[in-house]
Amino acid sequence: MLTISEFGRRAGLSQKALRLYDVSGLLAPARVDPANGYRFYDEEQLERARRISVLRQLDMPLATIAAVLAGSDAEAVIRLDRWWAAEEATTAARRATLEYLRSRLTHTATGLTPRPVLVRDVPATKVATIRTDTDQQFLVGAIVSATNEIMSYLGSVGASLTGHSWVIYHSAVTPEAEGTVEICVPFEGLVDPAGSIAIRVEPAHREAYCTITMDECSFPRIMLAYDLVSDWARSSGTPEAGPPRELYLPDCHLLPRDEPAVDIALPILERNV
Repeated sequence: MLTISEFGRRAGLSQKALRLYDVSGLLAPARVDPANGYRFYDEEQLERARRISVLRQLDMPLATIAAVLAGSDAEAVIRLDRWWAAEEATTAARRATLEYLRSRLTHTATGLTPRPVLVRDVPATKVATIRTDTDQQFLVGAIVSATNEIMSYLGSVGASLTGHSWVIYHSAVTPEAEGTVEICVPFEGLVDPAGSIAIRVEPAHREAYCTITMDECSFPRIMLAYDLVSDWARSSGTPEAGPPRELYLPDCHLLPRDEPAVDIALPILERNV
């Protein structure tokens, strides 16, 4: 058995961190002396402690660390890769926002080049979904993480993907406040809900949409595309019939930044006469 100071020295963790991990359930001592409250750790706990230390150096939240370390090493790799993909997507989105702001400040940026708003009919579609609350800063990472989780689950149960994924904005997502988004992946096959993944049918509907590039997806530039579709619906007397959404072409993040990649869509009713 190791004292908390010796264990901390060998694990590369402070006593304050070890107490925090004890309270949070990440790493409880092997034994606590009932008389004086001294904490003692087993040498076998060193590997877990070192893993926690490394993950904290990556700025991984404690709740995510708990999920990563909850299963087997193989499962931990999957969760780690999924989290890192979300982190990279968040960083890329922040970089695009920075570049957009710099271009505005240097007066080299244009808003949104003119493009048509089109209308299409969408059939009823069976989807696997995850709902989550997020703010603008963590939005892209949340979308990437949830999409990867859904696709991994669908693959594990033998379902077939039938099209591109999309995100429905059930409430406003801003830099200051969280909103509810629903990540949707269409599929075919018999699939049961699992954990945070729900199964439902997206009703058939008509929607107005415009298409943007990956460069145009950066916040706040993407809001110009939402304005374009909403203004079209308002000016044409077409009632809205549901929350707005973003539909992503397969592997859109791998496309050249100036090629069409995402549809900004709004469900609508028949046009008023």
